[in-house]
Amino acid sequence: MNDSEMVNERIRFKEVLVIGPNGEPFGVMPIKAAQQKSIEFGMDLLCVSPKAVPPVCKIVDYGKYKFEKEKKAKEAKKNQKKTVVKEIRFTATTDKHDLQTKANNAIKFLQDGMKVKVSVFIKGRMMQRMDIVKETLNTFLELVKDYSSTEKQPELLGKDYFIMLNPKSSKK
Repeated sequence: MNDSEMVNERIRFKEVLVIGPNGEPFGVMPIKAAQQKSIEFGMDLLCVSPKAVPPVCKIVDYGKYKFEKEKKAKEAKKNQKKTVVKEIRFTATTDKHDLQTKANNAIKFLQDGMKVKVSVFIKGRMMQRMDIVKETLNTFLELVKDYSSTEKQPELLGKDYFIMLNPKSSKK
């Protein structure tokens, strides 16, 4: 059972430690007495620590508690930084001018704080000429070196020879 589901009649323990709406302890009591106590306050009994011995329940306004919990979750989600990964693809035989155009696009992405995955697509028999593939990738990396940093060496995955570029924070 989920903590948020353990409220009022859904609590299946014989005895619980009860905490009042203002944080005052009511002590250990049978579940029926604890539920009666929450009804007296016009509130709900929520199990906040089911794994404790005895389980801890608090008298709360469940609707308000649920709203506050959702509000905190939404705020935490809003404050998360989302990492966007853009991909730049070209082949080993891509012309220098076309590489420059792709490098300019990569620089724009890096300046916007995005990560860039650079992939050199290896066609046909180019797999036997990895020196050309590496040379093309190094030419591209040379064009974007002032705006990016790399985590590790380029790696081969299927027919792609790729590397991840991270934005340099000093260029923002």
